[in-house]
Amino acid sequence: MVEHHNMLLDLSVLNRNINKYYDAVLEQFGIGSGQLMVLLYINEHEGVTLQEAAKHCEVDKGTASKAIKALLEEEYVAVSLDENDRRLKHLYLTESGNRIMKSIYEYRNACRKLLSNGCDFEVFEKNLEKIVANSKELSCEVLNTGLRIGGMQKMTLLDYPGLVASTIFTGGCNFKCPFCHNKDLVFLPDDYEFFQAEGVLAYLYKRKGILDGVCISGGEPLVQSGLLEFIRRIKEMGYRVKLDTNGYSPSRLKEILDTGYIDYVAMDIKNSKEKYASTIGLNEDVFKIERIQESIDLLMQGDVDYEFRTTVIRELHDVEDLKKIGDWISGCNKYFLQQYMDSGNVINPIYSAYDAHEMHALLDIVKESIPNVELRGIKEG
Repeated sequence: MVEHHNMLLDLSVLNRNINKYYDAVLEQFGIGSGQLMVLLYINEHEGVTLQEAAKHCEVDKGTASKAIKALLEEEYVAVSLDENDRRLKHLYLTESGNRIMKSIYEYRNACRKLLSNGCDFEVFEKNLEKIVANSKELSCEVLNTGLRIGGMQKMTLLDYPGLVASTIFTGGCNFKCPFCHNKDLVFLPDDYEFFQAEGVLAYLYKRKGILDGVCISGGEPLVQSGLLEFIRRIKEMGYRVKLDTNGYSPSRLKEILDTGYIDYVAMDIKNSKEKYASTIGLNEDVFKIERIQESIDLLMQGDVDYEFRTTVIRELHDVEDLKKIGDWISGCNKYFLQQYMDSGNVINPIYSAYDAHEMHALLDIVKESIPNVELRGIKEG
């Protein structure tokens, strides 16, 4: 299954385990991890105000107030009003508070010793300090990251029928097909490096007259913001544009088709209707086959050239599935059966392909519904 470094998960697990540790060892004092940072800061900064404690601990005033209220109830902290400004409250440790601090520091040292087992913890702490400083530059605003380009094949004779083309791979997908040949474009590891859209456009501009077309693939391009503007600029260079899609965003597909920017669409038909959700890694309760149907209707009833295609996998497709697909899209322009190939970077590497002889037999079966069906990517022998 999917295995790659996940910083967010690692940080979450680390934080959760540390909090569980402190909740357990501090229970004897009637407090927990939620009060620890504030207590430590008051101990090391006698007379600090509530506002100063909240700012240092990077929590809102309400959270800090809640922590201090618990410390006051346990009589570990006392409050003194400022002589010059009665609105300010200064915080001090009581005798009881000072009495428990030795144990708390011992528990903190034990935690650090355990966490540092088998690693250079001093280097980690220095790096962590820098990472925390960098994190303060993160904006809490929702950022429009625009088009995410995860890869680019500068020249291909295979992706755009009859044309010399370049293929652009967008990052992110609304499906989780376990046989997907590029899991990084689906799950986007923390350290994934994206291509700059302007750099890609500059390359395409220089190749005018050499390349004929551009394929926009994925991931799933239709989940991308900024896609329409990107395609418009490619089209203005004189290229023919092909869109690869899983068909699960029919409203966006219609929006782009209506612009006239798209010359060719290749849409995946993942399986028969009954097996669609399980084939694409989604729960039956959330998957809506109507969206796939709407996209099929848009293409079959529209004016843009298109094809449907199915990657055939031994463990997921049988003869009956392919018969049902053939009946489903009967009357379509073009339909291709593609032989599955393990790229070495699939989401779940447990699948296998039908051999060439078997693929030809499956082709003959589908021809009963779709006479113009063809095979693609067949490895003979």
